Amino acid sequence: MRPTLTPMDVRGADREEVVAFLSRNHFPFHVVPSSTPEKVRARIEEGAYGGADTAPFWVDDPRLGRLGIVVLLDLDDDSPMFDIRLDGAHRARGLGVPVLKVVTTHVFTTMPGARRFEGQTREDNIAMRRVFTHCGFVKEAHCRQGWPVEGGEPLASVAYAILRSDWESGVSTPVPFDDLGY
Repeated sequence: MRPTLTPMDVRGADREEVVAFLSRNHFPFHVVPSSTPEKVRARIEEGAYGGADTAPFWVDDPRLGRLGIVVLLDLDDDSPMFDIRLDGAHRARGLGVPVLKVVTTHVFTTMPGARRFEGQTREDNIAMRRVFTHCGFVKEAHCRQGWPVEGGEPLASVAYAILRSDWESGVSTPVPFDDLGY
């Protein structure tokens, strides 16, 4: 399986397909797990899926069709981030690793200024945390009560990143958490 990234025109030709995708799916591990078409349209107008320092893409597969979307964020920084949302029909099928690998390759081959690439998830999103690890990302932070949960207590936000040098070498550099020696 080799997913591809197709640039999306979120304010033009792809707008209603994006609205339909985001409003028909439930994303249990995102800050806003569900949305209405009206709320998605408002977020599009606010620049949420295609502002000045973002790049939205469809994630497609020749055999499986449209898998979901990825939005690259903070593109004017040397450490961009991402938001991946797979269609509910494609979750829990082992697609996370190939999708994240394609996105990571895209970042490091098309953005020469990107030094590192980061993603965050909730502490209870074990599947995504495993995807990060399988793709060479290293856990860099565990921010207690850093992730708001709709209708519940905040959970920890867990940040993972991969360095360009680690991506190029295929060897993950560990984080020196105990560098103070006590």
